[in-house]
Amino acid sequence: MLRQYELVEKVRSYDPDADEGLINRAYVFSMKAHGDQQRASGDPYFSHPIEVAGILTDLKLDDQTIVTAILHDTIEDTVATPEEVERLFGKEVARLVDGVTKLSKIEAQSENERAAENLRKFLLALSDDIRVLLVKLADRLHNMRTLHHIPAEEKRRRIARETMDIYAPLAERIGMYEMMTEMQSLAFKELEPDAYASITRRLQQLTESGGDLVNRIGLGLQLYLADNGLEAEVTGRQKHPFSIWKKMAERHISFEQLSDVMAFRIIVDDVGECYRALGLIHQRWPMVPGRFKDYVSTPKRNGYRSLHTSVIHDSKMRIEIQIRSRDMHEQAERGLAAHWAYKEGKPQGEMNIPWVDDLVEILDHAESPEELLEHTRMAMYQDRIFAFTPKGELIQLPKGATPVDFAYAVHTDLGDRTVGAKVNGRVVPLRTMLENGDQVEILASEAQHPQPSWLRFVATGKARAGVRRFVRHKEREETVELGRKIYDEIVQRLPAELDKDSPKRALKKLKIENQDELMIAIARKRISDEALMEALMPGSAGDDVAPRPVGQRKAISIKGLTPGVAYHLAQCCYPIPGDRIVGLRREDEEIEVHVIGCETLASGIDADWLDLAWGEGSDGGAARLAVILRDIPGALGTMSSILGAKHANIINLQLVHRDGSFQTFHLDIEVHDLAHLHAIIAALREADPVSSVERI
Repeated sequence: MLRQYELVEKVRSYDPDADEGLINRAYVFSMKAHGDQQRASGDPYFSHPIEVAGILTDLKLDDQTIVTAILHDTIEDTVATPEEVERLFGKEVARLVDGVTKLSKIEAQSENERAAENLRKFLLALSDDIRVLLVKLADRLHNMRTLHHIPAEEKRRRIARETMDIYAPLAERIGMYEMMTEMQSLAFKELEPDAYASITRRLQQLTESGGDLVNRIGLGLQLYLADNGLEAEVTGRQKHPFSIWKKMAERHISFEQLSDVMAFRIIVDDVGECYRALGLIHQRWPMVPGRFKDYVSTPKRNGYRSLHTSVIHDSKMRIEIQIRSRDMHEQAERGLAAHWAYKEGKPQGEMNIPWVDDLVEILDHAESPEELLEHTRMAMYQDRIFAFTPKGELIQLPKGATPVDFAYAVHTDLGDRTVGAKVNGRVVPLRTMLENGDQVEILASEAQHPQPSWLRFVATGKARAGVRRFVRHKEREETVELGRKIYDEIVQRLPAELDKDSPKRALKKLKIENQDELMIAIARKRISDEALMEALMPGSAGDDVAPRPVGQRKAISIKGLTPGVAYHLAQCCYPIPGDRIVGLRREDEEIEVHVIGCETLASGIDADWLDLAWGEGSDGGAARLAVILRDIPGALGTMSSILGAKHANIINLQLVHRDGSFQTFHLDIEVHDLAHLHAIIAALREADPVSSVERI
């Protein structure tokens, strides 16, 4: 743990004018406030905020941020009050501490609700001051470094999952790649220990068989550039286990098929030398097509700049190379934290962060915790492309984005009114995927409104939120209209005419606020016919009728369907909880629930499409896999053992094809949800007898 004078010296090393007294007072205050409290590791609790402050000094942050880190747990975990912090350390520090204070755990909430509520409050605080995020990320990083001390496995996995889904992507979005990588590695080790151990073991085997290959290749690159008159600093490393696992999953390949497991960084003096180094590299080694990215001329949304390329080296291996100037490297290492560093004694000012504004807008429109988490993951996780408005404004979007996503990125109102689009001067379908450099013109009409069918192809959380907002509004109108029709029919069954005050008395008796809410309750069968009759005209439905509480709802597994409507899960795509789903409604038939992207949806052009989602607590379903096994003794047993270890029950197993030394099986398995299925597929792909695994 950093001692008091060591922490002060670290801050003064990059900011000689730092308020030494403020830091000293915070150190002593926090130490006294936490007293004898201990962490799960047995260390004094006080060590945690000091280590968090130490992480932030490596980022050269201002003294108020360092003091905030020292104090960030005092309000929640000690008797210290916000008023006391403000009196001793000033309004600015008190405001930052309040923004970073850990949110109380509400045990009654589901895991998704807790994570979503944490994210909601966190993003609102973040939009006020980016330093809140910097302290929170350092707090989470230190907690991940000490995660193994927590005895409860379920709690460790929850923290790791939240880190992987929220905090690592946030670190990436502000350009703090080293912090992101460490968080991902630590979370991956907890969430997929078998895969982590397997990949780590194979990387170790590569190192042992190849000797000091990374250093040899790196030295060769440096000497080659020097021979051509370019002095550069070259560093190399093996890729991290999570990065390798992610590529194996995305490309559906085994570890042996993954050829680029080494990455190298070339640092030169200026932008001109970046492009000169790139030219020399491509002149010497063949480039891998499609793997070159120029983030210098078109920086990422977080300000990241670098040249990325992959080449086939003399060793016959593909290697990744990043080329950047020293200033670019400083930005890449410290991201937005660099904006708060002291240069000549003056902190850099506030900054506008567009993606934070997008996430805050999504907060306003997300209906459920699941939807909020889905949209924010979409907004934070995906790789970027760059497209332009007709006036030349640069719009950044995730890969797979369409003109509808582009329109919502420009402005929500424009997205709502989109009727068509021109890409590079040509009219294209709205589902067209945009590519880097496209110029996009959106055609709009005041008479247009969002179409539910857009949900099948939009790629951004902001676009999905816009469409779903309209769909919910439309569904509400339709539900009110349905409830009104049922209400009129019930009134006709009453033994006498109602007086003008009867509806008001019924609302009061049923404890419903207004007529629209009453109609919704009727349509959704929250109130029985008899209960409504009794509320409208006492005695009309008998003496034994009691209203069902409005808050009670019949448990259903699919959101977006009127309770009681018949449906079935399509056997062509086997949807399971976690899949994005859509319903097909045809006259006089049950609603079919399909996975979005199911090939048979093309036959549903004559049906009504319903935007559906899994209900809270949905658990269990059948998934079908196509597994190709090597025809060797014990292969089938190995597969069965893996499925058993992952608690997946085999419902059906069929040998569908035999080709030389390979056998193809179709198997139906019971799984909890999509995450469970992904874990099963990942475990199967790690097994030696398994050639490939695909969901069908």
